[in-house]
Amino acid sequence: MAKNIQAIRGMNDYLPKDTALWQRIEGTLKKVLDGYGYSEIRLPIVEQTPLFKRAIGEVTDVVEKEMYTFDDRNGDSLTLRPEGTAGCVRAGIEHGLLYNQEQRLWYIGPMFRYERPQKGRYRQFHQLGAEVFGLHGPDIDAELILLTARWWKALGIAEHVKLELNSIGSLEARANYRNALVGFLEQHVDVLDEDCKRRMYRNPLRVLDSKNPEVQALLNDAPRLSEYLDEASRAHFTGLCELLAQAGIPYTINECLVRGLDYYNRTVFEWVTTSLGAQGTVCAGGRYDSLVEQLGGRAVPAVGFAMGLERLVLLVQALNPDFTAPPTIDVYLISSGAGAQRAAMQLAERVRDVLPQLKLMTNYGGGNFKKQITRADKWGACVALILGENEVAAQQVVVKDLRSGEQETLAQSETAARLAQMLS
Repeated sequence: MAKNIQAIRGMNDYLPKDTALWQRIEGTLKKVLDGYGYSEIRLPIVEQTPLFKRAIGEVTDVVEKEMYTFDDRNGDSLTLRPEGTAGCVRAGIEHGLLYNQEQRLWYIGPMFRYERPQKGRYRQFHQLGAEVFGLHGPDIDAELILLTARWWKALGIAEHVKLELNSIGSLEARANYRNALVGFLEQHVDVLDEDCKRRMYRNPLRVLDSKNPEVQALLNDAPRLSEYLDEASRAHFTGLCELLAQAGIPYTINECLVRGLDYYNRTVFEWVTTSLGAQGTVCAGGRYDSLVEQLGGRAVPAVGFAMGLERLVLLVQALNPDFTAPPTIDVYLISSGAGAQRAAMQLAERVRDVLPQLKLMTNYGGGNFKKQITRADKWGACVALILGENEVAAQQVVVKDLRSGEQETLAQSETAARLAQMLS
């Protein structure tokens, strides 16, 4: 017997019982995005490798260790996308969407990073991201945060996520701070772990993001990035904080909050939770005003965020179990007797013509009445339609409420209207 082939480690199947909840959560997220006037863009999952090296930075963990990169048959280096922003910017430049225009875009789909799989974090994972191009002010930064806050309310998890903010300033301000931070770290190399030592010269701001408690204690005495901010970044951040306060959005300023990707500037933010164990990030984003020019376009201001859907689904399941997927079907059509199966198929199609949104499943494969009722319950149906030989001959159907047990016999021509009334 041939050996079973299994899924690649860290790349998971999502079965029908899982995808129903995913679809409801995604539908809630998309409804809010539509309400803010954002438009969906669909992007390839494979891009040319230089796109990510130029956008993310060659000395980041993503590019150095985590990307799925391969040569195609023409010898071109291609990469499964590790994140969505670079591809969105590439598409905007390629199709002329960005220059002298305002764009509010969102995307959803799988991303790929080679790292140790753990709960809510996989090698193939799913993100929803939003990107805004062409707007300079802190007001659009605030709107993105307000949009995400509305998501948490809609999903019933608002009390379990907290907003953290920081400003990482301009590229020049960050370069000045970088020199000061490296000078400080050089004086305390004995406290640094191997990961921080590796980052100290190549990407020193990532040391601020260390989870090592000894390093975090050391950083209490480190130079503060806020002390090196340029005036324009300082004013931008003050404006953002004022807008959030006016909107009633509580936040904490976290001066150790940085981004692991090189293209960010000024605003960075994260929504975090402790409801899944150790503190974890639910949604993260910020401003990246230089990225479009860095990837070959004209300079365009930009801001956005991305959210991992696996962690969000876990959070909703843990904190709001009442936010369940709707029943798989509404109505189950049962038939028994010669000719009834064919009549059932025809009735089902007539009902679908009138009620296209109705979830109606027809029983196939036979089975007695009791077995078919059991199948209806298994699929979560609220109503059963029953056709026997007598009903077929009289052009009637029995309509049974599976919750109350009540039933009635109707003319088949009245079926759609009665179902609409029962399920409204």
